[in-house]
Amino acid sequence: MELTVLTVPGCPLKQNLEGQVRHHAGGVAGVTRVEVRFSHMDEAQRASLRTRLTGGEKPATKGLSVDDRTRVIAVASGKGGVGKSSLSVNLALALRDLGHEVGLIDADIYGWSIPGMLGIQQRPISLDGMIIPPVAHDLRVMSIGFFLEQEAAIIWRGPMLHRALEQFLSDVHWGALDYLVVDMPPGTGDVALSLGQLMPRAEAIVVTTPQPAAQRVAERAAAMVNKIGQTLVGVVENMSGYACPCCGELTTPFGVGGGARLAAELGVPLLGEVPLEPALREGADDGHPLMLSAPDSPASRAIVGVAERLDAMRPKGPVRVVSPLAIIRG
Repeated sequence: MELTVLTVPGCPLKQNLEGQVRHHAGGVAGVTRVEVRFSHMDEAQRASLRTRLTGGEKPATKGLSVDDRTRVIAVASGKGGVGKSSLSVNLALALRDLGHEVGLIDADIYGWSIPGMLGIQQRPISLDGMIIPPVAHDLRVMSIGFFLEQEAAIIWRGPMLHRALEQFLSDVHWGALDYLVVDMPPGTGDVALSLGQLMPRAEAIVVTTPQPAAQRVAERAAAMVNKIGQTLVGVVENMSGYACPCCGELTTPFGVGGGARLAAELGVPLLGEVPLEPALREGADDGHPLMLSAPDSPASRAIVGVAERLDAMRPKGPVRVVSPLAIIRG
C-alpha cells in the first residue's frame, strides 16, 4: 500500500483525488475494498518542490510570470454584455483541442464568472508563497473568485487593487503553457490599465456585437490596447445571428456587419463571427461549456475557426516587451 503525500494538510484536491482513486481502483475486477490514506509534506519537502517547479528563481519584477514561449491572449471588450467571458472559456478549450497546453485567467475582477462556467469546485493550492492553479477540463485556471466567499462583493480602491493584481499574476506557477487566455475586464478603467501594465507582452483580441453602438465602444477598447503597448491581433464578432431551432431561419437581432467594419477600421483581421445559440448560455450556466456539450454546433465551429486563425498567427521571432513606464509617459 502506498501513502499519498499532499502538499498541505487541508489540500483542496484531497477529496477529488480520493474520489478518483476509489472510482478507478474499485472498478477493477476482483477488487472488493479500496482504502485511501494521505500524509502531507513537511516544510523541507515543500521548499524542495517549489525549487523543482521554479528552478529556484524568483521573478525580478512584478507582473505576469509565464514561460517565454507562452502566447498571452487578452480577450477585451469596450463594454459588458457582449459574451467576452463565454468566448474566453470556449476559445481556451478550442486551443486545447488543437493540442496545446492552455491556461485561463479570469481577470474580470468585479464581474468574475469563469469558475462557475467551468464547474470548478476546488480552490488553488498555496505552496511556500506560490499558487498552484486548479485544473478543469485540462485547463489551468485562476480567478479572483477562488479567494472570495460566494457572491462576495469586491470594494477596493485603485492602489489596493493594483497590489492585489500584482500578486495574483506573479505568484501563480503556470508551468509550460503554449497559451494563456486572459478574460479582461470590460472598458478602459483602472483595472484594465493595471492589467495592461502587468502584461505588456500580451496579444489582444477585441470582442464586439454587430450593432454600430457596440462597434463604437469597442473602438475605445482597441485604442487602450494600442496605448498600453500590447499587440492588437484581431476582432471577434459575437451574437452575429440567431438560427431558429424549429425552422432554421436566420435572424439578426443585433444588426449585421459591425465586426467586419470594426476590423477594417482598425486594420486587423476579423477572426470570426460567432452566432447566438441557447446552448452557449446553457453551457455557461451549468458548468459544461459549449465546446464540450455541443462541439459540432455552429457557434463551436466558429470558435474553433478563431482558435485556428490565432494559432496560424504564432509569432516567428521573440515577443517585444514594452516597459510599463512607457505606458504612463505615453
